[in-house]
Amino acid sequence: MTFYVERETDIELLSDTDKEDDESFLRLITEAAAAHEACPYDVSVNLLITDGASIRAINREFRDIDSETDVLSFPAVDFDEPADFSHVEEDPSSYMDPETDELMLGDIMLNAERVISQAKEYGHSIRREYAFLLTHSLLHLMGYDHETKEQEEEMFRRQDEILKQLGIER
Repeated sequence: MTFYVERETDIELLSDTDKEDDESFLRLITEAAAAHEACPYDVSVNLLITDGASIRAINREFRDIDSETDVLSFPAVDFDEPADFSHVEEDPSSYMDPETDELMLGDIMLNAERVISQAKEYGHSIRREYAFLLTHSLLHLMGYDHETKEQEEEMFRRQDEILKQLGIER
């Protein structure tokens, strides 16, 4: 699996006691999410850690929403059904990295300021909020959404299962 992490902010989301860096943390969460969703491929994911102003600009540009958000997901795979990877074989040149033969899931843009403020707001650790938002975004990259109440319940159930499996709970 390949992970690329870029930082546009100096805000640190993991402490020295976490024994992880951003790339290894992304790897941990991605491997758990991919296994949970029975992804049959090694995957690649890009993560940009940024601030509120930058994510607001991107949110405005790509979603026509002029407000700050906590995380944005940019899937590279078109799913008819969430986590149905069967169509990848039909057109591997559209989804697979020719150099690594990995499924290019997509890009995540994470607002570090919101990770910290939401951790405080919800009364849990920054590490837990970071994991929650990465898991949430990875599920978006695998075709899940929360446009309806049923979709939201399904997505949040899956997030909770993945985080519980990792021992990262509230």
